[in-house]
Amino acid sequence: MGLTPAPVNAWFLAWIALVPLWVLVTTAIRSPESRWRPVRLGLVWGLGYHGLALSWITGLHPLMWMGMSWLASVAIALFAWSFITLWGAVLVGIWVWLMSKLCVARSAGANKLLPASLRILMGAALWSGLEALWGYGPLYWTSLSYTQSPYNLAILHLGQISGPLAITAAIVAVNGLLAEAWLQGRRRHLATGAGLLVGLHLLGFGLYSYPVAQTPANQLQIGIIQGNVPTDIKLDAEGIRRSIEGYTTGYERLAEQGVDAVLTPEGAIPEIWSAQRWSRSALYRAMRRTEVPIWLGTFVREGDKITQSILTITGDGEPFSRYNKVKLVPLGEYIPFEPLLGELIGRVSSIGYGMVPGHTDQRVDTPLGRAIVGICYESAFPQLFRDQTAAGGEFMLTASNNDPYSAAMMAQHHAQDLMRAIESDRWAVRATNTGYSGVIDPHGHTIWMSGVNTYELHVATIYRRQTRTPYVRWGDWLTPFLLFGALAGWGYTRTQSLRQSHSP
Repeated sequence: MGLTPAPVNAWFLAWIALVPLWVLVTTAIRSPESRWRPVRLGLVWGLGYHGLALSWITGLHPLMWMGMSWLASVAIALFAWSFITLWGAVLVGIWVWLMSKLCVARSAGANKLLPASLRILMGAALWSGLEALWGYGPLYWTSLSYTQSPYNLAILHLGQISGPLAITAAIVAVNGLLAEAWLQGRRRHLATGAGLLVGLHLLGFGLYSYPVAQTPANQLQIGIIQGNVPTDIKLDAEGIRRSIEGYTTGYERLAEQGVDAVLTPEGAIPEIWSAQRWSRSALYRAMRRTEVPIWLGTFVREGDKITQSILTITGDGEPFSRYNKVKLVPLGEYIPFEPLLGELIGRVSSIGYGMVPGHTDQRVDTPLGRAIVGICYESAFPQLFRDQTAAGGEFMLTASNNDPYSAAMMAQHHAQDLMRAIESDRWAVRATNTGYSGVIDPHGHTIWMSGVNTYELHVATIYRRQTRTPYVRWGDWLTPFLLFGALAGWGYTRTQSLRQSHSP
């Protein structure tokens, strides 16, 4: 399963990669002596999947530019990789533990399995439910659903029905059917699994084939600047000078091409924004000349702390609206349990001020219409984008840094935004510091993608949209439906079993 996302992108393996775990766990839970073996199997599988898929996190090293020793830099990178890998592995372990507890009944000294159809339903429901809970936490990236992005566009359109967890449930259900066919040697399960796989792709293809309206009245020309300012110099005098110069020059060139607005990456101007400093900047003077709005990535003071923000600044150089990053990166942008750990690991943060998150109910109005905005890490949290779309967002903007990570991380990040574009049925424009910036249409086609570690300018043609997919209207309705169905089936089966055991 770890080979399914970038850099390998073997997305098709996801439809069989859970089969070995399912077979091994089912075999183990049949034996009353194998109490904890299923959980250990789940943890090992989870370590393999999440560890391989998230191996790009080791790109945090080197951190010597922050004043750390080489050894401390390596230790921090390995700790970050190990912790987030274990976080994901525990989820798989919990899933296996629940399956081993709920899917068996002790009978005559042996463990009797519940019917295969019910176990498959429970497996899909429990995995989706656990991922839903996981998504409310601070660390979330490697949902099973993202294994299909960006290449399997047909199945990704299931996200329009009930969000990404519909894809997760589909993957688990197909794997479960194939595993049961292996365990029981029944062609019926194999045929059902193949039929479900084909049927789901046909359903997704039907949604994928729906034409996208592109009326001239809704057309927008958005300029993208990829500044390519390395993080290790970004906050010193040279980095600030290079940022201001690069984004001012890029803005002027794009304005000359007649764009309606310009999008910059997360932290494009790496200073704490103030009206006085802004009014003296070269970018402000350029805006007063050209009168083209800009979405500016910067930091804004919030009491004694700061926010990671995107400011909408109108053509007269005045702030119009503001979006504050909701999902901050642990250790990088805030310190978990700060009163306890602040003194110990405070210097891990690249910002000298503590950051505070934005509110989840933010709405970003702009001179071009209401926008759906996300900053960097937030791309993995679909609910943030769904809520803004339901509140009238007409096009999607994401601003990211992505330095110092590898091209594999950049590709995975692009894949996350591609899923959000499909789910919301919106055009998406991505501006990153070092790559990949891009433009994505509502069906998930990548219209343009930048290079890596390059300074680039691009003019994107997108369209405002007001459609509302079932996911936008009703959210993730499928997961509770599956959980209710699994609970009802489990309760009925257990009741019937109890009746039979007490019958004369």
